[in-house]
Amino acid sequence: MKSLLVRSAVLIVCLGGIAGAQSVAQSAAFRSVDPMIGTGPDGHTFPGAVAPFGMVQLSPDTEIKPFKQSYKWAAGYRYEDSSILGFSHTHFSGAGHSDLGDVLITPETGEVKLEPADYRSTFQHKSETAEPGYYAVTLDTPQVRAELTATTRVGVHRYTFPTDKPAHLIVDLRSSIYNYAGKVMWSRVRLREGGLVTGMRETRGWAPARQLYFAMRFSAPLTGHLFRNVEPVPQEYLGFSGVRRDATDVPFKEGRGLVAAFDFGQLASPLVVEVALSTVSEEGAIANLNAEVKSFDFEGVRAQARAAWEKELGRVEFSGTEAMKKNLYTALYHALMAPSTAMDVDGRYRGPDEEVHQAKNWEFVSSFSLWDTYRAEQPLMTLLQPEERTNNVVRSLIASQQQSPYGILPVWQFAGLETWCMIGYHAVPILADAYRKGIRGYDAEAALNAMVASARYRQYEGVGEYIDRGYVPVDHDDESASETMEYAFDDWTIAQMAHAMGKRDIEQEFTKRAAYWRNVFDTKSGFVRPRLADGSFREPFDPAKAGNGSGFTEGNAWQYSWYQPQDEAGLIQLLGGEDKLIQKLDAMFDAKVDPKQYADVEDIAGMIGQYIHGNEPSHHLAYLYAYAGAPWRTQERLKQIIESQYRPAPDGLVGNDDLGQMSAWLLFTSMGFYPVAPGSNEYVLGRPFVDETTLHLPNGKTLRIVKEGSGDYVGGVSLNRQPLTRVFLRHDELLAGGELRFTMQNTPNKEFGRAATARPYSMSTGLH
Repeated sequence: MKSLLVRSAVLIVCLGGIAGAQSVAQSAAFRSVDPMIGTGPDGHTFPGAVAPFGMVQLSPDTEIKPFKQSYKWAAGYRYEDSSILGFSHTHFSGAGHSDLGDVLITPETGEVKLEPADYRSTFQHKSETAEPGYYAVTLDTPQVRAELTATTRVGVHRYTFPTDKPAHLIVDLRSSIYNYAGKVMWSRVRLREGGLVTGMRETRGWAPARQLYFAMRFSAPLTGHLFRNVEPVPQEYLGFSGVRRDATDVPFKEGRGLVAAFDFGQLASPLVVEVALSTVSEEGAIANLNAEVKSFDFEGVRAQARAAWEKELGRVEFSGTEAMKKNLYTALYHALMAPSTAMDVDGRYRGPDEEVHQAKNWEFVSSFSLWDTYRAEQPLMTLLQPEERTNNVVRSLIASQQQSPYGILPVWQFAGLETWCMIGYHAVPILADAYRKGIRGYDAEAALNAMVASARYRQYEGVGEYIDRGYVPVDHDDESASETMEYAFDDWTIAQMAHAMGKRDIEQEFTKRAAYWRNVFDTKSGFVRPRLADGSFREPFDPAKAGNGSGFTEGNAWQYSWYQPQDEAGLIQLLGGEDKLIQKLDAMFDAKVDPKQYADVEDIAGMIGQYIHGNEPSHHLAYLYAYAGAPWRTQERLKQIIESQYRPAPDGLVGNDDLGQMSAWLLFTSMGFYPVAPGSNEYVLGRPFVDETTLHLPNGKTLRIVKEGSGDYVGGVSLNRQPLTRVFLRHDELLAGGELRFTMQNTPNKEFGRAATARPYSMSTGLH
């Protein structure tokens, strides 16, 4: 008995030591995150408070401009600005377009001012604090300390006012990112018994007819309130002193230009404000509020948010330089924001048909920037959160297709609504990738049906002609070359899922379509080219031409000619050999480019020759050397990209983070591999950029990735002490855990990965 007790005590001590070590690692990861990274020129991230995948993303807004001038403020906040309008509850992290900025709140002292030009306040960056789940700043004009934290559906504010001045809050329902003029279709605010405030607004923005409801309560009693409807907004507006009352002192008001003011008198202690959101109803917002926060416990919510972030960030441990760890943990933080929760605590949500639906035992999520995130962001989730998040993503996509008025999967969806932004039907590879990786918890037949329905929807951006001709003609669609290339990849993923499910007719149909990229590839020039309806390539042709009239989407032939991740061996064949691909890639990276070439194209940033890291069609290109038997060239290019495109500063992201895609690229690449072709279950090897990475896998296993030695070239790779001669890893090998070891050296190993059998998957060479 004594020996058993001793063994038990030892076991408890050991387990406690492991738990303690993991807790320390989680805290270190949390401290390494800098939410200010990417808030500068082109990153379009925001520094505010959000829970992992939170519906509420509460952050300061520094500017509102007319639509055509608003691109730089897509996240509401821009580090270069010196004043803050207030704090709104919805934002996108790193989007190339925007909307949102709902329910803006700003504190005031003294005389109440109802117009943005008047209630805007200057601030100093030295007064800001930003960490996962918490943001704080001192507003100079009212001399108020503002603090923000959040649960999944509730934003919690804490305002410390001067004790000798009347305290007010302005709630502006007119305010929106990308300009509010004419955007608000209707809004409502009501004061209920006990000081509870509820309301809604419907907006006509990027997503049409979007409805958002809120419920708000205060830790101090109201001493007065004012509701005003201004339509249109006048140039000048008289405020009120905090004493004067008029006909607008009513408990309910509706209109298209609502602004409210709430008085609290002089406050001896901080004011806590709790704001819950719902896409369903005011009652849904009240239920969310009651379920997620209690007793105005700001510090309790902050601690809860911190614990949630420490858990999520603790899934991966990085060992390297402090700068690199800051980059990587911030990237992981950004990658864990979307797709975000888009339903109430009772499972109700508003779908793409604008009707209310009920989810049972799963969570409806939205904010699908699919043109970006199918490449690396969602494959990252299949590795880190296959059951928790990926199943919800898959079920949400299927539900959206079934509820869509058009019967197709989302293209770029948020709040359950479609925006029709970008090209392709890129929900398809997400579904196929999840199924091929063995992730279940949804109706696979419904998933495949949704994929096929989207790919056969002839009315969508040239799909009908793509089906009939084998390509989209440029004289009928100006983005035709890009569309043909992207459709072909999506079609290949349908074929892969159909194959896995034994659906031979579907597999054959989409395997044929997966080769349609060849129909726009010109072997004479070695480029993908826009093709006319009569079958000829359009003349004249300049591979560097981008923007309107180019035939390409946010890019040109230099980026899109290598976009056939399903068949890079086929590209090598058409080019005339491996050396030809290497020469083309080198010419792209080393090109001398006149920046004016992209003057009229948004989202072009992070240029290395004609390689554009700030835009997604380039993201796999450095890995293509491995398909030509020269992975050492991949290693060189990755070093060039990492060193020039990422740094731990507000301007540390060269392009929009695109809801986690830029971050996911950095995470994968730093670990030493990348999912070039989602749906293949393969990751192409690069080289690691940290000393060690530990993945705590959801199946309870651990994968340790070690960089041994110095130098910028991979001398050899071993998996669980067995030499790896191929330049790719399989998904099941990662999930099995163990150790992946890269031995580094100062000179390239030109034999590693050179054999034809060592290359990653291509259609032309078949499955490994």
